[in-house]
Amino acid sequence: MASLSIRLDLAPGLRVGPGKVRLLELVAEHGSISAAGRALGMSYRRAWLLLHELNRGLPAPVIVAAPGGRSGGGAVLTPFGRRLVASYRAIERDAGRAAASHLAGLDQA
Repeated sequence: MASLSIRLDLAPGLRVGPGKVRLLELVAEHGSISAAGRALGMSYRRAWLLLHELNRGLPAPVIVAAPGGRSGGGAVLTPFGRRLVASYRAIERDAGRAAASHLAGLDQA
């Protein structure tokens, strides 16, 4: 089955696609970088590096994290992070609708 995958090039060398957006969604859901990484089958370090790359490369941070320890730490999406996720999902939805007939034609070929 043909499908569409969207990747946004937001700055030189900085891309956002379904994986990073899903990571952001899971940080929002779990309140934790490590839990989000585990849900995707990736290490805390890999998840942190991806999020750090976004925070450094975009005009505003996408997450704010508190170190762990006794209080447990945690992470939350910033308003900009929530807007990035919402914008990406809207672009994905609109592009999917626009491409649906073309994709269906490929499936029938």
